[in-house]
Amino acid sequence: MPPAALGGHKSVCTDCGIESISYNSCRNRHCPKCQGRQREAWLEKRRTELLPVKYFHVVFTLPDTFNQLALYKPKDVYDALFEASWQTIDIFAKDNKHLGARTGMISILHTWGQQLTLHPHLHCVIPQGGLTKSNQWKYAKSKGKYLFPVKAMSKVFRAKYLAIIRKKIRDIDKNILNTAYKKDWVVYAKRPFGNAESVMEYIGRYTHKIAISNRRITNIDENTITFEYKDYKDEAKKKELTLDALEFIRRFAMHILPKNFVRIRHYGILSSTTKKTSIPIIKELFNESKPLEKSDARQLHNYHSLYCVHCKKNRW
Repeated sequence: MPPAALGGHKSVCTDCGIESISYNSCRNRHCPKCQGRQREAWLEKRRTELLPVKYFHVVFTLPDTFNQLALYKPKDVYDALFEASWQTIDIFAKDNKHLGARTGMISILHTWGQQLTLHPHLHCVIPQGGLTKSNQWKYAKSKGKYLFPVKAMSKVFRAKYLAIIRKKIRDIDKNILNTAYKKDWVVYAKRPFGNAESVMEYIGRYTHKIAISNRRITNIDENTITFEYKDYKDEAKKKELTLDALEFIRRFAMHILPKNFVRIRHYGILSSTTKKTSIPIIKELFNESKPLEKSDARQLHNYHSLYCVHCKKNRW
């Protein structure tokens, strides 16, 4: 969090009386307290680009075989993850067996697990269909239950990633590639979002998130740091983990991205070069030319700087 040396201010909730101290921003993108304004500005742009269709949430996870390589060459490893994920989606989308149209994707890179271990994965938001060559909207053939078969996507994702990383890192250890090929790669697809509000709620929760928030840290002393985590192997129960200070710093440092690395990327009909023409066409097909209103898109109380997280009222 920003240091006290930068100065700050104290907020007091007029409803429950809880006090909160906020230090002035250090403007570092890996700081848990300095991302609120950037997140809201980013979300405002996305609101006008939301399509009047349901969206799927797909997660592409990189096997731990590449963890050491990610520490050595993070840009290559993470760039390959973005590229392989989009190529996988694009292949299935263009296949008439599954969709037969051009789709789009918003991808968000996360590199951490609940215990701050290295766990690179992409959270992807993908519309439930795409544009045909004749600029008609076409839905995926799953009747809204899923996007594409995850087992088939996992195999294609594995093949694409191994081919891309081999080109990016020509001196890569062949044992890494052989070990990774023998593993079952994971592509996880959640049920589609219910409406535009759900999409914005999800995107706002994940876009500017970092490895750990201040809220999860429960105790700090001269030698150790204790924080909460969810144990997904035990029904996602909340537990506490205490680490030596240097070990905590080491784990956190693994998730500091290379300078100027872009961790939120847009593809296909949602890419910066295409969406200026594709989005108006799609909205016209659905007779929706009016941009999504802020009040309709998402309640900002989860992230609003004046929202009291204790009494759940916007009364700082």
